[in-house]
Amino acid sequence: MVWADACSSFCSTNYPSKEQGSSMRIRARINAHQSKGTVKPFQMPVNQIPIILNGCSVNKRFRYHWKRFSVLACITNNNEKDERLLISRSCFPAVSVNKHKPKPEVHLTSHLNILNAFYQFSRPHTIIGTIMGITSVSLLPIQSISDFSGKFFMGLLKALVPALLMNIYVVGLNQLYDVEIDRVNKPNLPIASGEFSMGTGIVIVATCFLMSFSMGYMFHSPPLFYALLISCLLGSAYSIDLPFLRWKRNAFLAAACILSVRAVVVQLAFFVHIQKYVLGRSVVFSKSVVFATVFMCFFSTVIALFKDIPDVDGDRDFGIQSFSVHLGQERVFWLCIYMLLMAYGTAMVIGASSSFTSSKVITVLGHFILASILWFRAQSIDLMNKASITSFYMFIWKLFYAEYLLIPFVR
Repeated sequence: MVWADACSSFCSTNYPSKEQGSSMRIRARINAHQSKGTVKPFQMPVNQIPIILNGCSVNKRFRYHWKRFSVLACITNNNEKDERLLISRSCFPAVSVNKHKPKPEVHLTSHLNILNAFYQFSRPHTIIGTIMGITSVSLLPIQSISDFSGKFFMGLLKALVPALLMNIYVVGLNQLYDVEIDRVNKPNLPIASGEFSMGTGIVIVATCFLMSFSMGYMFHSPPLFYALLISCLLGSAYSIDLPFLRWKRNAFLAAACILSVRAVVVQLAFFVHIQKYVLGRSVVFSKSVVFATVFMCFFSTVIALFKDIPDVDGDRDFGIQSFSVHLGQERVFWLCIYMLLMAYGTAMVIGASSSFTSSKVITVLGHFILASILWFRAQSIDLMNKASITSFYMFIWKLFYAEYLLIPFVR
């Protein structure tokens, strides 16, 4: 209140044109408040000047003198005897100080945020699934320790890198066309949240597309190139919003896209790539390859069905006719559970028929443990809680990874 009274008296005064007269009048007005406190120097923040000016009537002369002087004074309620009024002839010195402040350094956290956004953009659970799937299938043609040569590991690397780039293209393309849906279903994704602009997403997708096909062509492996081509065509048909495309709108076509790539293309194409174009052997589809293809057909169907359970709200609003929208979340959930249990039971029967004791023990015991974990985890799911459903969906992917650890033991 003391400061407001001082400003009111200070601003309502008509000042002469000379600077000396103005200074004397300013001192006189502030001295009128000596009984309430003392005068102490201070630096007035620039952002408070408009507040002071709005609180009093200011004539043209005052504006002229205000631009040439910044009053650095503060009336305080204490017993100090020091009375000073400092008038600076520089105009708004605080501004000049701010202009010369050094620019803040680029912190490591900003780079980490960009990397984290790219990590989320690539949909890491699909990346891990691709790595484990291709690695597991590539081990199936191995017949002896001598097959683990530099040629084998180079062939595996030639398969992994373009496949991962194609994976990023497919999931990135889906995010480009699903921005509005993702703002409802998956608001933490980089484009939906605004961490990445649409232009950034397009650059990433186009770069991965070109690099993937360039590598596939350079490596001179037809099964590898056709695997990339089929993945690209089905991934594009799944997401692109054009006539006769956008297959994700249809539940059957959406499931067919995922099943074709995850269950058939990955198992057969990369097995042939390693068997013939890396190890140089004739193509013979073994028991383990057939088992992997059939089992992953079940698993990929489950993933295709289950991924829509937590996304019912956004899918319904934007006309995506998934099985979860048609049948309801609970029916689709238990359908997925029973399909996986049936697949695990079949795997135990096939494992028990193996002529190798180690293979028999690992496959039977391993699938029994996974089936038991699945059943007990399913009992605690809350289908009314989206976070609970999403967590269980990520658990399904962990079972998917675990299966690829057991497939090489099926002999």
